[in-house]
Amino acid sequence: VIIPCPQTVIIEKSVKISKDTVIMPNTVILGDTEIGENCVIGPNSYIKDSKIKNSTTLNNTQCFSSEVGSFVSAGPFVHIRPDSKIADNVHIGNFVEVKNSTVDENSKLPHLLYVGDSTVGKNVNFGCGCVTVNYDGRNKSRTIVKDGAFIGCNTNLIAPVTIGENAF
Repeated sequence: VIIPCPQTVIIEKSVKISKDTVIMPNTVILGDTEIGENCVIGPNSYIKDSKIKNSTTLNNTQCFSSEVGSFVSAGPFVHIRPDSKIADNVHIGNFVEVKNSTVDENSKLPHLLYVGDSTVGKNVNFGCGCVTVNYDGRNKSRTIVKDGAFIGCNTNLIAPVTIGENAF
């Protein structure tokens, strides 16, 4: 493990980090966290009670009680909230929040998004400024976006709603 600026990094003893991973400055890693091989965590990241698989980059990302797959790129300014599961080869761009959601392989959440209480399929692409609206003032509901769907810019998906396979 490479830590180029160890005086700015906090890693609890319970954390497990695999070989050839780089922990960048101003990063905090706590709790029951496991980080795979060949990852880059940080700078400015906060990871707690999460599993991060191999070859993933989390740049300026907060991740709590979630799972992040291999070959994921996230950041900067990403917030992965509890009970989220990000599959392999997912791209999460800047200013994205994911909460209690599953994002399947090869999907793209490029920037300025909120994906809450959602199930996102494989090869889904969200445009800039999309929101999965999960709360109606009384109840939280789920949004389902099936494989291959494309969601255009500034779209609000008001749950409960299902977007079909390959929908545009």
